[in-house]
Amino acid sequence: MTQSPAPRSTLVRTVLSRDALIRLGLGWLAVAAATLLAPLLAEPLPSAVLALVLAGIVAIIVVAAGGVVAQAEALARRLGDPYGTLVLTLSIVVIEVVLIAAVMLGPGEHATIARDSVMAVSMIILNLALGLCLLVGGLKHGALALNRVGTSSYLMLLVALTALAFALPIAIGRDGAYLPAQALVTGGLTVAVYAFFLWRQMTAQAGEFREVELGLGTRPAGSADGPAASDPAAEERTPLRETFAVHRAELLLRSALLVATVLPIVLLSHHMAGLLDDGLARLGAPVALGGVLIAMIVFTPETLTAVRAALAGEMQRVANLCHGALVSTLALTIPTVLVIGLLTGTPVVLAESPANLLLLGVTLAVTALSASAPRVTAVHGAVHLLLFAVYAMVLFS
Repeated sequence: MTQSPAPRSTLVRTVLSRDALIRLGLGWLAVAAATLLAPLLAEPLPSAVLALVLAGIVAIIVVAAGGVVAQAEALARRLGDPYGTLVLTLSIVVIEVVLIAAVMLGPGEHATIARDSVMAVSMIILNLALGLCLLVGGLKHGALALNRVGTSSYLMLLVALTALAFALPIAIGRDGAYLPAQALVTGGLTVAVYAFFLWRQMTAQAGEFREVELGLGTRPAGSADGPAASDPAAEERTPLRETFAVHRAELLLRSALLVATVLPIVLLSHHMAGLLDDGLARLGAPVALGGVLIAMIVFTPETLTAVRAALAGEMQRVANLCHGALVSTLALTIPTVLVIGLLTGTPVVLAESPANLLLLGVTLAVTALSASAPRVTAVHGAVHLLLFAVYAMVLFS
């Protein structure tokens, strides 16, 4: 049975706690300061000052990320998976897509920004974040189980969408970009399959994205065949509609607070992009490294949430966060940038380099092998981290 909602005044005090407000306020104060000081920050800064500014921005982002994690975990407890993780995933991804679109519509040449950003996100999520989760979860719990039915749905989408994004333009496009008719069809098909996936994930197939116990990874909790033995509480799980009806105020307030805390993280990440490029240039590091570091910072809240889930033994929640984030990134970014390219008449270069395509293919193969195993361990995580290290090596090559 669903618990009765708390009185409105108590609810507001609980959600808008002192800690939550401090994290929220600190993030937005930093955004305001960065905006006001933008003319000064645009000038070359002494190396020591540049390092201090970058360190300060990163520190504020980490503090704000803690607030995002707290709200995401509260929503996950109230809604259950996959609904709770979808709120966090879509909040971050939608804001990131909007910012990529804003950069493309701004001055300058940005033909490869979508490709570079999404490739960096792919390597970070599939290898760094997922590898870290498998490593710490495996070291703490020994072995963990994934819901293989739901995870295979993610992986099929990832294989198809990454092929459409990075490989197919090489074969049928021109100079690494889709032709207008091809872009229209590709964008439309991507949106259609993603919408269908979300509909099934949130309705009939929701049970395929919930936790299972070790050794029961093929039978989803609460599936059409009945509650799995791994989920004794499945029979008592409150329907989403009833949960929302009873706890509407809390869910809306927490969702709004989550988005309001995520937004300054993304804005600060893009404010620091120019400073980071300047710092990397002084160090002689490759320019592409800046995009990777920015992507890592943007997805800090999701990574922290996934690591905490791994430490708690919630491996399917890790998959929902990591795989779900990348599916959403691909499915929302690619159609958006293709439409912008069509409207502005500028080519959108998506074709990747042979080295990155090879790494992406190996990453997807390793991910599929991990997902198909009856259990995953720290060794699986070590292999993913190895691939991220190789990706970093390729960046410096």
